Amino acid sequence: MPTARNISHKAFECGLYEAQDVLRDAADVDMVALEPAAGFRMRERWHNRLSYRDLTNRIVLSNPGLQPVRLDREYDLFLACCQSYEDLVYVNAIENWKDKSRVSACWLDEVWTASIPRYRHWMAAISQFDHIFLANRSSVKPLSDATGRPCYWLPAGVDTVRFSQFPACPPRVVDVFSIGRRRPGMHDSLMRLAKSRQLYYLYDTCKISVANVYDPQEHRETFANTAKRSRFFLVAPPKFDELAETAGETDIGYRYYEGSAAGAVLLGQRANIDIFDQLFDWPDVVIEVNPDGSDLEKIVTDLLATPERLAAIGRRNAAEALRRHDWIYRWRTLLQTCGMEVPAGLTERAHALESLACEAMTAAAQPCGVS
Repeated sequence: MPTARNISHKAFECGLYEAQDVLRDAADVDMVALEPAAGFRMRERWHNRLSYRDLTNRIVLSNPGLQPVRLDREYDLFLACCQSYEDLVYVNAIENWKDKSRVSACWLDEVWTASIPRYRHWMAAISQFDHIFLANRSSVKPLSDATGRPCYWLPAGVDTVRFSQFPACPPRVVDVFSIGRRRPGMHDSLMRLAKSRQLYYLYDTCKISVANVYDPQEHRETFANTAKRSRFFLVAPPKFDELAETAGETDIGYRYYEGSAAGAVLLGQRANIDIFDQLFDWPDVVIEVNPDGSDLEKIVTDLLATPERLAAIGRRNAAEALRRHDWIYRWRTLLQTCGMEVPAGLTERAHALESLACEAMTAAAQPCGVS
């Protein structure tokens, strides 16, 4: 499994690196950390620019300026986990991956249907793989048609062990936690509420998702430690403010997985898509708030007045996330689809997650971390 963590440290990429770590720790995985060669950034920019105009569809199959790697053993599976189309070219640094792998698969985190024609020259890179997995369900058939390869829906997930409040059960000292994109109306309402009720409202003051972090694992640890100490966690459909990119298409973003795994009360809007109700079908999974924030103050005030309900919602979120949305369940599905046996480490982790989920539900009567 190649990883680009030594190439790019953008905050939005850290969830993907976390997914890789979960699989590496639970199975027999050789993680190949790709390294930039001299002049990589300039070569990569030209590589991407030329790829848009390449009528031969060959540029996307060339190395964009990374140090070449040759595998020295045979593998049952070659797995590339990529954030987007552009990351696929990093695989080309491994010169003999096709010859050394019995089966190959890739998982693409972000492929909007509207983007497929624009990235038509990248289809040659995608079609190299035996199995193609997408986090965006509505893109599965269009991408399969464009590549002529079988595509499958495999949603994103989260390291629920990292985000779980159990067994330590820390106090929830943050009242409202917002990370990433935000709706101006909701933010203004929370700012007023924080001032009038002296609530601790923690939010980004810069566009941190596109910023570089010092260390991806430390970034996820800090994020998880804050989320599991928060009563409310803001959620919304991914890229709700980027209609030019999504063409109005929606899906399920990471925040739903992260916030529920942390045992927080999800505050915001559900993703208006049928698969959301399949993946998040338990009561009060999202406390709906008007996007303009007009009803937010009353909703938050009412919930804070009922700490038992607040605690019960959070613990149910935590238990359901442990049972459904850990990365281990996604990797198990992927491996089975590729015709591989499920490693014992995945099964052992699943058992551990079930134990944590039982602890969450049996402790529901105790308002852990709510004061």
